[in-house]
Amino acid sequence: MNLTRDRLRSIGWAAVLLICFTLLVALTFRVNAVKSQVRLAERQIVSLKQDKMLLETEFETRANQQQLRNLNDVEFGYSAPTAGQYLEGERQLAALGKARGPNAPSPIRVASAETAAPEPSGIVAMVSPLTGKAMAAEAPKGGNRKPVTAATLGDRLSHVDSSEGRSE
Repeated sequence: MNLTRDRLRSIGWAAVLLICFTLLVALTFRVNAVKSQVRLAERQIVSLKQDKMLLETEFETRANQQQLRNLNDVEFGYSAPTAGQYLEGERQLAALGKARGPNAPSPIRVASAETAAPEPSGIVAMVSPLTGKAMAAEAPKGGNRKPVTAATLGDRLSHVDSSEGRSE
């Protein structure tokens, strides 16, 4: 087996290229390992910064609570409610109310009544604001009133019936 000089030189260059490629692959793996360690360290730094911020907020909150407690003790004297301060129901709450003054307006009262049976249609009957009765149920007084007919609001407001406003 005769190796010629050119053939030996080619084998030498191939070996050098193979060694260089092997070193390049090893160096790439090492760089990637260092990069992943850097990313891990950065994540840990961010996590530690968030923990630090959380602890600072907690510390400031507790310091403010201490300041508020000291201010309350010195200035206001508030205390937490005790079991005897809670009311049983509306009656006890109403018993705490004060009597109205001589010039106080009367309280607004809202009443509600349950109907025995719901109306057959979903439409509620119109109610007269003067008499409080349903418009269709108003019977003519004394026979001289006209039966209720459908009219526009303008027509009803423009017509004044002298018998409606009287109290008997």
